[in-house]
Parts: sequence; C-alpha cells; structure tokens
Amino acid sequence: MKTFVLGGGCFWCLDAVYQKTRGVSSVVSGYTGGHVRNPDYYEVCSGTTGHAEVVAVTFDETVVPEEVILDMFFALHDPTTLNRQGYDVGTQYRSSMFYNTTEEKVLFEEAIERAQALWSDPIVTEVSRLPDFYEAEEVHQNYYAKFPYQGYCQVIINPKLAKARKYYSAWLTA
Repeated sequence: MKTFVLGGGCFWCLDAVYQKTRGVSSVVSGYTGGHVRNPDYYEVCSGTTGHAEVVAVTFDETVVPEEVILDMFFALHDPTTLNRQGYDVGTQYRSSMFYNTTEEKVLFEEAIERAQALWSDPIVTEVSRLPDFYEAEEVHQNYYAKFPYQGYCQVIINPKLAKARKYYSAWLTA
C-alpha cells in the first residue's frame, strides 16, 4: 500500500473521485503545509495558517498504478492557477503534492511533466516534503457521499466526477 498526499483545491472534490477509484483503500481529508498546530476548518479557510486542504490517498499499486492516481489528480483540477480553483480562492486551495521519500518526489515531478503537455499555461503545483498532516473534522470525510445534493456537490463536484468517468472509467468502481 502507498499513500500520496495531494491538494487540488477543495478536498471534497478529490475525495469524491478517489473514493470511487479501484484499489484505493482510504481517502482522508486533512490539512498540511502550514505553521499552525492542529488547525480546524475555519482557521484553514481564513488563509492565515499556511495549510492546504489535501487528501491522503492510500491505494494498492498492484491494482491501480501510481501514475493513474497522479494523472487523475491533474485531470481533476487546474494546476496552472496559483492559490485558486474556480470560486475557491486562497493559499489553502493551492495545487500541491507532499512527498515522504525521494522516490515520491521524482514520481510527482514526472507526473507534472506528463501533465504539462496537456496545459498551455505553466503548471504551478507545489512539490514539498510532507510536514505534519492534520486530519480534517469528521464532517469533511467522504463529504460527497454524505451530502450529494448539497449545492457545492451538484455544481462543482458532479462535473469533476463526470470528467473522471469520461477519462478514467476503467479505474472507477461506480
């Protein structure tokens, strides 16, 4: 099993897709990359903690290749916008990848190179060593499954799920 910690805007979006990905055993929404210990959602949303909203995706690489997890990441958000994903604006929504090992750092850099071929603007995804990871509050875990009819889910997450189904249907469970 392997775990990647990825930030692509609001963690609810990445969570929704990775929860439906074959070989993924867990997706934990959380915060990392900041300077405040044990931040909560409201502190992170204030933009003053330095944390990014991220997901820790644990998967079996014999079922779903590392490259698929990473390529999906770049398909699910715009990695060319600094500190912004659509209407979500602030450093907490930055495109980010947090590595534990040099091998992971290399995989992340290779994924950026692959993704750059798909984008006309330069990718601004931050690649950093993983500092402390703080699990988000329970309400944020598996958010889409809990609140599929909430407005954000309908307007923002559903199109991302549709895009994932279009390009990665072989890797999705539903």
